[in-house]
Parts: sequence; C-alpha cells; structure tokens
Amino acid sequence: MPHRPIPIDVALVLAIDVSGSMSEQRLRLQLQGYIDAFRSAALARAVRQGPRGLIAATLVEWSDFDRQDQSVGWTLISDRNDARRFADAIAASMLAGPGWTSLSGAIRFSSALFAKSGFAPARKVIDISGDGVNNAGPPPGEARDRAVAAGITINGLPIVELDPGLAAYYRTNVIGGPDAFVEVATDLGSFAGAVLRKLIVEVSGRRPATAFG
Repeated sequence: MPHRPIPIDVALVLAIDVSGSMSEQRLRLQLQGYIDAFRSAALARAVRQGPRGLIAATLVEWSDFDRQDQSVGWTLISDRNDARRFADAIAASMLAGPGWTSLSGAIRFSSALFAKSGFAPARKVIDISGDGVNNAGPPPGEARDRAVAAGITINGLPIVELDPGLAAYYRTNVIGGPDAFVEVATDLGSFAGAVLRKLIVEVSGRRPATAFG
C-alpha cells in the first residue's frame, strides 16, 4: 500500500545559480549563505511556530536550460537538529559545472519536484537565487506562469552586484504566485543575511512589507 503524503506547512525548493558568471569563490559564498541560515536558531524557531511545525526542503543547482541537479534531496525539518543536518548536506554537496543562465529551466525543473516529494504542503515555494538574466532557453515568464497555475509561489533572491537592474528583472519575469516577493542581495557579502530574512518569511508565511505579487 502506498504511503500517504506527510502534511507539512511548506515545501521549499532552494534553486541556486551555478552558471559561468559565478566564480568558485562566489559559488561557495552563495552556498554558505544557505548553510548559515539552516544552522541558525531564528530559522528553527520559525519552523516550530508553523501550524504543523514541519517543513521540507531540497537544494537544486542550475545553469543551462537542460542542466539542473537536485544535489540535496527532500528533507523533513521539524527542529534545529534537522535543520543542521540539512545544512551539513548542503556543505557536502558537489557543485555542478558552469554553463549559461536559464531561469526558465530552473523553474521548470524545480516545479516538477513537488510531485515527487512525498509531502502534502500547505504552500509550495521555489526560492531562486542568481546573478544574471535568462540567456538560455525560453523566457522565464512562461515557466513562471505554468508554475503559478499549479499553485506554486516563486520568490527571488537576485544578487545585484554585477547588474543593478536585476531586481527589477526578477520582479517582472521571475517571481509569481501568492505573496511572491524579491529579497535583494547587493553583493555576496550581504547574501547570508538576505537568505535568512527570505527563508524566515517563506517558512512563516508572513507577507513582507516589500512583497511584490
């Protein structure tokens, strides 16, 4: 008999840009931002305060339209120990090789993961970070609209150090769904703080004052 999906507050796909515009140092700093966030007491508190006190997360590394890797599988998180184990799995993940920047491919791939998660989330969220516009595959708006129609919210974490206009691009072309928003990282030095703020909003379900949707 098949197992029933586990009810949880939110299922999070953390989709990080590993395209050619990211140096090895920038890639590692980006990963470290997620590692630090999942090791923090603040995020663990946000998880516990949810209606069920359960979330699930997975990590996707993406570049070209046909080049994505689910480098950390779906993980159930209910407390700080679970969150730390997920952080450790991120730290041990292997970075995919560089390629072009396909936000549309990242959204398409990430959207398909929810059906395979084994969870029944009250909310489905793709958390996508990157430092450039779509330059491979179809425009991201097409994949975004299909995801939103499937009940998925896409939030963006653009790193605007190289392209100050990237936040506006994400708002127009990438994010969508209920309470979708952009959290801007001005550079990789501010990335870790931006990740933590963004994840707490996504886990708690509280709409930020700067939300776009």
